Amino acid sequence: MQGAPETPHVPVLLRPILQHLAPIRGVWVDGTLGAGGYARGLLEAGAAHLIGIDRDPLALEMAKGWAHAYGARVTLVAGNFAELDAHAGGLVDGVVLDLGVSSMQLDQAARGFSFAKDGPLDMRMSQSGVSARDLVNEAEEATLADILFHYGEERAARRIARAIVAARQEAPIETTLHLAGIVSACLPRPKPGQSHPATRSFQALRIAVNAEFEALVAGLEAAERALKPGGKLAVVSFHSMEDRVVKRFLAARAGQGGGGSRHAPAPEVIAPRFRLIEKRGISADDAELAQNPRARSARLRMAERLEAPAGPVDRAGLGLPALAREKGR
Repeated sequence: MQGAPETPHVPVLLRPILQHLAPIRGVWVDGTLGAGGYARGLLEAGAAHLIGIDRDPLALEMAKGWAHAYGARVTLVAGNFAELDAHAGGLVDGVVLDLGVSSMQLDQAARGFSFAKDGPLDMRMSQSGVSARDLVNEAEEATLADILFHYGEERAARRIARAIVAARQEAPIETTLHLAGIVSACLPRPKPGQSHPATRSFQALRIAVNAEFEALVAGLEAAERALKPGGKLAVVSFHSMEDRVVKRFLAARAGQGGGGSRHAPAPEVIAPRFRLIEKRGISADDAELAQNPRARSARLRMAERLEAPAGPVDRAGLGLPALAREKGR
């Protein structure tokens, strides 16, 4: 790529994005800039201008190392993709969102996202606000159990929350390995090939710390407002709860939502705002998995913006976890 340095980040499902959304022209927004893999891919594919948004100050600082090679074709913005239409400043030709935590963040022990490396218990993408350490050491047991259950789908949520509260009475829980050890002691030893016992708990805390589901729905609505007719949207998710929300949002906005039931009135019929591209979504193929095992859980969904005006979405039908539904009221 055009003067770009080597980075440890491999953009997941970039090839099918460029293939299915071609031709890549005009102004594109990368709402989750990260290490810049998607942004550079879009620029190399023909985007005239790329607006890169990230709430992580480190991502924006790192981007300066490659963005200068593209000159005025790149604009870097500190912010949340939940307001991407405001950050874009006008209608755009495409939006790409890569949800969740980036490999760049996972690989840095000091960010506190990973249970595989010891570091401070942080998990804040923006590096500001309430941290995972704050939640783990200060939240009530019932609140912790709800977070673990609803955001991590952890069946042992109550047991783990009880163990966390007991442990913090002895000493504050300050590090990722300390927390991972507490969680692991509550669960059976994993069999070969199974994920680490702390995977679901760390996912849940990260989602809570960063209000990820609230940002996701707001970001999808913002993308609808920002895209011009014919504009393209691509969203890459990494766990089933995220993918469910994206799938239901796009289905509803494409006029393919449910038709109600005998117990409830049929939903209001609205003009479709999107046309689905590859309705079942796309997963990484064998070649990509061989190169990047982290792509195994990734799912890509795409849609083309139609001419109907944007509007708020009914969150009740999106399959949001209970905590996110309550916060979104």
